[in-house]
Amino acid sequence: MPELVTCKSELREKVGAARAAGKTIGFVPTMGAFHEGHLSLVRAAREDCGYVVVSIFVNPTQFGQGEDLDKYPRDLEADMDLCGREGADMVFAPDASEVYPAGFATYVVPDSSLAGRLCGASRPGHFRGVDTVVLKLFNMCKPDVAYFGQKDYQQSVVIRRMVRDLDLDLKITVCPTVRDSQGLALSSRNSYLSPRQRKEATCLYQALTDAKKAVESEKFTDTALVKSRMRDIIEKVPQARIGYAEIVDPESLEPVEKIDGRVVAVLAVFIGDTRLIDNMILDSS
Repeated sequence: MPELVTCKSELREKVGAARAAGKTIGFVPTMGAFHEGHLSLVRAAREDCGYVVVSIFVNPTQFGQGEDLDKYPRDLEADMDLCGREGADMVFAPDASEVYPAGFATYVVPDSSLAGRLCGASRPGHFRGVDTVVLKLFNMCKPDVAYFGQKDYQQSVVIRRMVRDLDLDLKITVCPTVRDSQGLALSSRNSYLSPRQRKEATCLYQALTDAKKAVESEKFTDTALVKSRMRDIIEKVPQARIGYAEIVDPESLEPVEKIDGRVVAVLAVFIGDTRLIDNMILDSS
């Protein structure tokens, strides 16, 4: 079982001791409610690094008004057990007051060119909360490498840009999306779906794989036609409602009109009341 730490002073002390012993520090920041996607990040960190820290913190600043902060799934005991099975050395699970003490007033605000589109367009302030908590966790843990999942593609771009722009001395590793047997990207929010909704939610994967086929096998270059095909697949599902269905540049996240080389198809779709996101790299070269 990994060691459970709840205060940043103890986190720094134990990470410092591991570093003094010559170990590289791998860090996996999470909000808990672990599934195989999270565990794949822990395994990657374990393979690369001598000391692995997993944080579990449901970050209130990245939730907007009316979102699911209060009902977001939490099970620290189960998460600790799963971290132990994957060989994590420490779980850092602070209270909100440890991360945001009384009087906290400083935030990291990413530029709207990255954070104001896609998920940021409908969730104002979300990426301010993400960048702020991630930077704070990086400063607390001082990792050599931090691990994120490709499922949250825009988040990974925003974080990598923050690391670059603020000259942070660490490596960001983005690991592949983990899916179930039907192609649904694993997410803690999948627990909100009924069995019927889980089946309907596979329309995201079906739309993305159709886009990949259109670009890579059928050689479509017109973005509008590929997006139309994705939308047609999703709109056939009774409970599905599209938040966005776009094809964007993999670094700037700007929409592309013509597909020439590597792009990313990105989706946000509501299945009932549950908002799901997914993406897939498309490469026409």
